[in-house]
Amino acid sequence: MPGQAEGPTAVDLGASAVLYTGRRVVEVVCFQHLTGIFGAVKHSGDNRTGDGPGDDEAITVDFTRMLVEVDQIVFTVNSFTGATFDEVENAYCRLVDDSTGAELARCTLSGGGHHTAQIMAKIARINGAWQLTAIGEPASGTTFQDLLPAIDRHL
Repeated sequence: MPGQAEGPTAVDLGASAVLYTGRRVVEVVCFQHLTGIFGAVKHSGDNRTGDGPGDDEAITVDFTRMLVEVDQIVFTVNSFTGATFDEVENAYCRLVDDSTGAELARCTLSGGGHHTAQIMAKIARINGAWQLTAIGEPASGTTFQDLLPAIDRHL
């Protein structure tokens, strides 16, 4: 799940993937923890400025390596610096199928209101198959921990 930000002031947007078994957090992959269980989920690393071409932060998921216990993954983006999305320019968050290049979901974050985070989407294992639910819910918080109560409503 990439995110991009550019603007006159430094805004540090961070992408996270929160892995669940039922309603219990199993693991979080983010800029502080780049590789998940058995390498199934990987974060590309922190980009604090939005500089550079293309997507600034990416989270990839290899479903063939996912632990069977993990049944949901929730993707979030938050403003680590506390800047609201009203203060962010040229920022978006998207989910892409790497095998086809198809964009599955996209949320524009720029001018997105007086909140500091967004719960982007959830991928859930239902009857053995992974299904995507786009959420796009504004939230408040500068870390994924701050977002856990808001995420809980979508589990």
